[in-house]
Amino acid sequence: MAQFVIVNKPPVKDAMAREPRKELSEWDKGRIEGRSEHMTDAEISRELHIPRRTVSNFLTRLENRHSRENLPRPGRPRITTKAQDKRIIAAAETYTHVPLASLTNIVNVPVSTSTIRRRLHEDLIRKWRAVKRTLLNKERAKKRLEWAMKYRHYTREDWAKVVWSDESAMQKDSARQQDWVFRHQTKEERYAPQNVRGKARDGDVFQMVWGCFLGNKLGPIVSIEGSINSDKYTSLLREYLFPYLDALAADGITGITFQQDNASAHVCNKSQAFFQATAAEHGFIVMDDWPPYSPDMNLIENLWAHIKLEVHRRYPDTAELRGSPQYIRQCIRERIHEVWWDIGKEVLDALVDSMPERIEELIEARGWYTRY
Repeated sequence: MAQFVIVNKPPVKDAMAREPRKELSEWDKGRIEGRSEHMTDAEISRELHIPRRTVSNFLTRLENRHSRENLPRPGRPRITTKAQDKRIIAAAETYTHVPLASLTNIVNVPVSTSTIRRRLHEDLIRKWRAVKRTLLNKERAKKRLEWAMKYRHYTREDWAKVVWSDESAMQKDSARQQDWVFRHQTKEERYAPQNVRGKARDGDVFQMVWGCFLGNKLGPIVSIEGSINSDKYTSLLREYLFPYLDALAADGITGITFQQDNASAHVCNKSQAFFQATAAEHGFIVMDDWPPYSPDMNLIENLWAHIKLEVHRRYPDTAELRGSPQYIRQCIRERIHEVWWDIGKEVLDALVDSMPERIEELIEARGWYTRY
């Protein structure tokens, strides 16, 4: 039989979910009654973390009946013990990805699936879609945390001098079957490692593109045929990135940092030698300490997501395109370029504005998953 640890902890409060009805303890009744002489029902509710309606109903009954005692409740008696309830909750928090029917078998408590569901709901646990993120481990999380601490002092103005760049694969339809997990409706549990669904980097790719931007100044977007290697990458930078950087310098923008992730074409010896030979000439330095598996810190990843959603919004038939691979790639390429050049400055400004908060959230998560 499966083994798991039962941890006693205070109930999770969730403003969005409806809390189950529970009888007030004698201790809570005394606390409410003692405060009622000098506090409003709302103030009592906020201080004791008890629903306002519960507070008001209790004080009304106390005034009408002159007694704290609850009236006998009709209905079927509870068929699970407190120990069994804890066992059910602990199993759901341990085996977050299993279906409800499988959870019933794991806990080995002789009750129906409906009873299991009710016990979980009483603790404000239900199935939620698993968040899709690049898979992390302890070593990667450690490096991400070290990077965040290094750049914690960066201001919004500092991040506005970073050229954000990356490739992206545009697919006809990226929809996949959803993965559901047991959890409370809290930020901490939503991004807990056991509740995150890892996603592959690529798959079923129709068109690859590369793009960049700095501050609210949109850079070039380039369609890439086939996979990218160091030769293709450095040629792309020379043909498209350098004229963009030279134009920024002509506008008086200096102290530029070029950001790229750790893809092999970006960080191989040949690419590193290319940067060493050209960076000073074009007035930029390379952020060469980018943390592994960190698309949530790369602002252009959010821009790619925005573009893909906008392509499907403008052209709902994108997922149903028919024809030769060349024709499909051509359609997707034209649509991506159209959406790219329609991106407004407010979109780019909002992304740059978010960087200091992203750093703080990554530190708070100790290098693990963030909401970005």
